[in-house]
Amino acid sequence: MCVPAALAVFGQAALALDEVEITVLGADSDLESAINAASLVQTAKADDETDPRDVMAAALAEYGRLTEVLYANGYYGGVVRVLVDGREAGRIPVFHLPARINKIAVTVDPGHPFTFGTARVAPLAQGTVLPKGFRSGERAESTQIQAAADAAHLSWRQAGHPKATLTGQRVTADHTRKTLSADLRFSPGPKARFGTMTQTSDSTIRSDRIARIAGFPTGTVYSPEALDKVANRLRRTGAFSSVALTEAEVLNPDNTLDVDLALADEKPRRFGFGAELSSLEGIGLSGFWMHRNFLGGAERFRVEGEVTGIGGQSGGIDYRLGARLEQPATFGPDTTAFGFVNAAYEDEPAYISRNVNLGVGMTRIFSDTLTGEIGVGVHYSDTTDVFGNREFFHLTLPVGLTWDRRNDMLDATDGTYVRAEITPFLSLNDGGSGARGFVDARAYRGLGAGDRFVLAGRVHAGTVYSDSVQDIPPEYLFFSGGGNSVRGQPYQSLGIPVGTDGLRGGRSYLAVSTELRATITDTIGVVAFADAGHISDDSLFAGNGDWHAGAGLGLRYKTPIGPLRLDVAGPVSGDTGDGVQIYLGIGQAF
Repeated sequence: MCVPAALAVFGQAALALDEVEITVLGADSDLESAINAASLVQTAKADDETDPRDVMAAALAEYGRLTEVLYANGYYGGVVRVLVDGREAGRIPVFHLPARINKIAVTVDPGHPFTFGTARVAPLAQGTVLPKGFRSGERAESTQIQAAADAAHLSWRQAGHPKATLTGQRVTADHTRKTLSADLRFSPGPKARFGTMTQTSDSTIRSDRIARIAGFPTGTVYSPEALDKVANRLRRTGAFSSVALTEAEVLNPDNTLDVDLALADEKPRRFGFGAELSSLEGIGLSGFWMHRNFLGGAERFRVEGEVTGIGGQSGGIDYRLGARLEQPATFGPDTTAFGFVNAAYEDEPAYISRNVNLGVGMTRIFSDTLTGEIGVGVHYSDTTDVFGNREFFHLTLPVGLTWDRRNDMLDATDGTYVRAEITPFLSLNDGGSGARGFVDARAYRGLGAGDRFVLAGRVHAGTVYSDSVQDIPPEYLFFSGGGNSVRGQPYQSLGIPVGTDGLRGGRSYLAVSTELRATITDTIGVVAFADAGHISDDSLFAGNGDWHAGAGLGLRYKTPIGPLRLDVAGPVSGDTGDGVQIYLGIGQAF
């Protein structure tokens, strides 16, 4: 039977590479691992490549790829052989490729490692720190030469020389002495100052507001950090999907450097929603609507609402509705002004409060990790609790600091977070005055390869002071228990007993939580956790108080908007509850 030639070729091409064999002679395990990881034919085998032309292309490129790996590890006399079914790949005519490839054998003889003889970069900007591996006697890894060049170039730019360039390099290998000499020469160019920033793209945000937000430092000495700060100021408004700053190719005659700014607007409107479920607290639903450019100057206007306690067994249903308007660069490029109004009906286990908060303030960005906030507001509440029906009307002066060094706000595996705030309140009716302070501190530490395990801890601490506890709104006092404090204990179950069955909040609060998070697959993780909470009857943890604790296990499923969280917990100590509690939500517990 005669088979058409086209079908024969197709049938042969459909066969994938059968075998890849990589041999590294006399090398350490690190080099062997690097070669295996970099091998192109190994990748072709893993991808089940079927086209002989693509397999041959990988085999021919293997020489250069593995030579780069040898150089990167300090081997400059190595030999790489690539045999395709017993024939050297480099000697196979490219126009007479085999129709089928069964086996590729790669042999690498690295030879002896080289060390640096001369390792020099000149001239250097003051304070330049070169890599420790770039010095005489150290292993002559090519990556160290590149790292030294990068360090010298960056230092010159940080010293105000944006056009510093590598103008010469002499790299020679002495195969007799097994040494490599590297001599790099730089031309720093003139010291420059910032010129003007020109917007090169259209935007729905007014150009004067863009310039004010950017805070471009015209006239100051050039530094790449200053450009990064300009870009970050624009990005953190949330009004732009991309921000690109491009330096002019040449300096102006007066040694100033102009910069072009290209922007792309983000979609102005955004909305979102959230949901949480607790077997005791019930269902909580939340949503928001936001406009990123409300008045044409990158103002952010956000309206949000929340309904919690639906179907819950503790308290009733709570309602919250609020709005907030922020204007960036109100008092300089790093200060944002804001105004807000919030209204809430809270039907909690120990009290009912109908309250309104409104105020204005400003947020100051001190650095990428430190933010401060100060404001003035009015708080009104009509409450019912163990003391009866009362009205509160206060002038508030909230002050806060946030220090955030987490590597991921939604699912941190490393870093710390601290939020501290104090709110003095001055009575505007017949009540008393005082102050409320609160601290939320968290820490994360990744363990194992790829942070497979994460140890996380959180401390909540708060205190409120006033001459009489009856002068403090019940929503300013503290309770413990529930998904945001002590899991496994009923919501707001720990407070200060009043009479035979009454309960009010304490004037001091401490909660400690620990979690050990383990990643099982790319999307699934498990958590073991323990929480404990303490409520005290007086300010600064004086007076009578009590503890309770809970512990449990959790399951996490990673999604693009954060991990889906399922926690199951029960009480460990204390007499505030029994049974098992279930919590379901989005995002880590902290």
